[in-house]
Amino acid sequence: MDAMLVIALVFTLLILVFIVKGLMIVQQSEAVVIERLGSYNKTLTPGVNWVIPFIDKPRSIKVRRYQAIGGENVAIVQEETRIDRRETVLDFPGQSVITADNVSVTVNGALYFQVIDPERAVYQTENLIQAIEILAKTSLRSEMGKMELDKLFESRQEINDKLQLVMDEAGNKWGVKVTRVEIQDILIPTEVEDAMRKQMAAERERRALVLRASGEREAAIAKAEGEKRSSILVAEGSKEAAILMAEGQRKAIDEVLSAGDDRLDPQLVIGYLLGLEYLKTLPDIGKEGDRIFLPFEASSVLGAVGSIEALLKGPGK
Repeated sequence: MDAMLVIALVFTLLILVFIVKGLMIVQQSEAVVIERLGSYNKTLTPGVNWVIPFIDKPRSIKVRRYQAIGGENVAIVQEETRIDRRETVLDFPGQSVITADNVSVTVNGALYFQVIDPERAVYQTENLIQAIEILAKTSLRSEMGKMELDKLFESRQEINDKLQLVMDEAGNKWGVKVTRVEIQDILIPTEVEDAMRKQMAAERERRALVLRASGEREAAIAKAEGEKRSSILVAEGSKEAAILMAEGQRKAIDEVLSAGDDRLDPQLVIGYLLGLEYLKTLPDIGKEGDRIFLPFEASSVLGAVGSIEALLKGPGK
């Protein structure tokens, strides 16, 4: 009886050990690929899972990471049985890239990815992180090698979008979703940087000269336009003044002729009016000096004034 009890206890203990040994707790955002006798069996999801001890084993995945050792990023390959399904950033070190115009630059990039299918991530590539990194580097060299240095700085987003398309297409095979690719730094040689700085200074000077010349041209055009409009206005004013003066003289001639009852010669009337205007200017002429010299023709003009006045007064007036 005691032997049977001991056997039962041992058997119960073995069952408990077997059950406990088969329990596996998977954390949230993790996954574990299980193989049974060397073949894929299932993928464990977050929570409490049970596998058959000694028969079901988790398949490890190789992960390549970078660690700062002695001031340098050193690649370290690790094997892990738990696959992290969170978005992960791969900050691969700077690499040399030759542009289309044969300029060697150093580019630092960052790649963000997420494991979507743990089974493919384990079985489709020997080292997932290394495969992603090498593909990112080669794709980066290919895309940047098609561009010249000047266009390289203004086309970062274009390069990022093209790299993401290439990486996402390859990542589908590996069970990985590449969310985005970012170019962090583009380092150029010192002599090229100095040449670009001089080129930019010359370009700014050229633009300043163009703007200054354009401003002077517009100012000259505006000045000429103003002078043109001023000349037009002066000419129009002179024209209107001449018309008004002529109208006034015509009315004066008509009034004098009407007052003379058609006994006056029009030429004599014109001389009369000119004489009146001449007499009006004499006071102003006298202000300019003590002596006044009158032209000989003034006597005839003044005589016309006297003749017209005598005719207008009539005999006996």
